[in-house]
Amino acid sequence: MSKLARGYSNLMELFFPTLCVTCGNRLVTQEKFVCIDCWLDLPVTNFHFHEENKVAQLFWGRVKIENATSFFAYNKGSRYQHLIHFIKYKGLKELGFITGQRFGAALSQSPGFSLIDVIVPVPLHPKKQKIRGYNQSDWIAKGISVTLGKPVSADNLRRNLHTSTQTRKNRYERWENVENIFEIIRPDEFAGKHILLIDDVVTTGSTLESCAFQLLRIENVKVSIATLAFADF
Repeated sequence: MSKLARGYSNLMELFFPTLCVTCGNRLVTQEKFVCIDCWLDLPVTNFHFHEENKVAQLFWGRVKIENATSFFAYNKGSRYQHLIHFIKYKGLKELGFITGQRFGAALSQSPGFSLIDVIVPVPLHPKKQKIRGYNQSDWIAKGISVTLGKPVSADNLRRNLHTSTQTRKNRYERWENVENIFEIIRPDEFAGKHILLIDDVVTTGSTLESCAFQLLRIENVKVSIATLAFADF
């Protein structure tokens, strides 16, 4: 960077400082999106080391899942809910990628997740993706792929119905809202594979359950689930 460009950058930082998306403090050199203190304080669950964790329990008696985990947990209104909000609604897809890399590094320490074959992000309906400009789960999956060394398949599981938001629905209403809205385009590509299904947040698990239900119709498929966050309300 030239002296002129560096001077302009410093001037912009003076009047428009880059702030941490979680705590709002000013970022320093080498920090991007999230400050080091917030990364260190991230409420990591370590669920990937415990089979009978809160995320896994969401699917008991509903659909057969090999392993299930979330990278971190948050409560409504917490600063780490802001992190998800910026990834999902504010266009910070690169933050999804960076956080996915950190998540993938954690998953690589667990045999149940390091031995998966392919990573599949939960799809958005094409209309919603066009409006948003990207699928946040794709970017999380790409980050996980880098550190796990596993391929991403983002076009074989498709959402074929556009549903209303899940935010204010109860568990039964959420399931009704997503039942049978996913389909597999090329089932043979997933046959015999252990699939890691990726989403940004899990609350009741209805969307992930619907995805897994379709995937498990394929011959000899196994499904594990990993979400960036667990909404522990």
